[in-house]
Amino acid sequence: MSTVLLVHAKGGPPLGHVLSRTAAKADVHLLALSALPPAVAALAEELCASVRTPSGAERADLGSLIVSRAKAVGADAVLTFSEYAVVAVAEACETLGLAGPGGAARLARDKRMMRHTWRQRGLAQPEFRPVATRADLREAVAALPFPMLLKAAWSAGSTAHQIIGSPQEADAAWRCSREVMAESAQLGFAELHVAEAGAHFVVEQIVTGTTEQWFDEPGWGDYVSVEGVVAGGVFHPVCVSGRMPTVEPFTERASITPAPLPASLQDRVVALAREAVDALGLRDCGTHTEIKLGADGRMWLIETAARFGGAMTVPQIEEVFGLDLVGMLVDHLLGRTVAWPEGALGPDQAQGAAGSLVVLAVDGDGHAWPDRRVWDFTAVREAVALSEGSALSVVPESSLPDGSAVPVYEPAGGANTMAALCLLSAADAPTVLRDFTALVDALPRVLPPAVAAEPASAIAVPAPAPATPVPAVAVVPSTAAARPRLRTAARTEEVPA
Repeated sequence: MSTVLLVHAKGGPPLGHVLSRTAAKADVHLLALSALPPAVAALAEELCASVRTPSGAERADLGSLIVSRAKAVGADAVLTFSEYAVVAVAEACETLGLAGPGGAARLARDKRMMRHTWRQRGLAQPEFRPVATRADLREAVAALPFPMLLKAAWSAGSTAHQIIGSPQEADAAWRCSREVMAESAQLGFAELHVAEAGAHFVVEQIVTGTTEQWFDEPGWGDYVSVEGVVAGGVFHPVCVSGRMPTVEPFTERASITPAPLPASLQDRVVALAREAVDALGLRDCGTHTEIKLGADGRMWLIETAARFGGAMTVPQIEEVFGLDLVGMLVDHLLGRTVAWPEGALGPDQAQGAAGSLVVLAVDGDGHAWPDRRVWDFTAVREAVALSEGSALSVVPESSLPDGSAVPVYEPAGGANTMAALCLLSAADAPTVLRDFTALVDALPRVLPPAVAAEPASAIAVPAPAPATPVPAVAVVPSTAAARPRLRTAARTEEVPA
């Protein structure tokens, strides 16, 4: 049987899903750069030929660590599903002569390089300026229209995003974003291989999006993502996912598969995604391309990643379209023949729909809950009325345990301040959207109130109790736990469209 070295770090699809699909295709050796979620520790011991958690000293040269471990286990393929480890794995694959994203992986990680590449190709995107110093930021503020968005060039999950509404807000936004990146790095939510990545930023024009002329029903977000894969340098689109509106500044709340776009509009979206991926020159990897939708058919590229979409994007695709993207990618990396979809699949090919919702302490209008609440999925399941045939579940490895206080939402923290991740299956995408809208509205009413009466800004998020330790596997709180108490700069009241 073939051998795969799977490099695990924070982010990406649920590790349990990835492990089970990879283990069905090959012997798996797990290199855990982040401690395993308690809910998955036992499964990792069961499915993996080995689980290795390197020391801090070993991680100093991550590329060499991956190469040496791959050689030690005789890996026929090396892969990761984490944004933070993509570059290290890509470089290791190059050294080992194995299939991987290639040197272009950096272009799909560094938002400055990504945007420069797209500008050279003349692709539609927001105006931008790279920022490395406070002086750079002031120059960008003088050049771009307000409001604008400051984002970390190597971040994920909307971490350290700041809307700048006037010149007076620039210095506070700069200070806040740098502090958030430093705090996130302490918890492993940061680039693992590129030195000084946390000091790289980009400022972008905020373009005006709209859902009119794109969706038949109201309530959708004004951007979509094209899920796909590059095999041998050839881009294969898989499907398009829709969104609920983001939470200020641009934190994603929910992903819904498939997006109910008319076929002609889906074709246009996929064509732009193809141009974006082709421009980056990726070779063998999953892809996730986000596109902003505008009036009169206009579109702008937001970003492309050299990995599959995170959260429950991959399980959603498997449920709706019957495609095991993890297993298919593993097969391809091992040199086996894979029948990729001939074109992007749409609602007509879907068996129902599925969506994932990030639980944040904000209501449907983006306003903070009036008081603190305790996460309790049982209470949610029993109290929230969903559409007939809809089924709601929680993703344990990406959620706080029942009884944990829901973190106060911090705009600069993005998805790092989530309490839980829920998965919903329904008859079609509009039904998922309606059920999620009802769920968001109900959460601050049906969740139990927190006992503590401390001011929200002074409350640290409690870490969940660890699961029973498993030998040879480090166990720490899951990605939703042990969040930093993130700080935010003064924010403009103007919310971008």
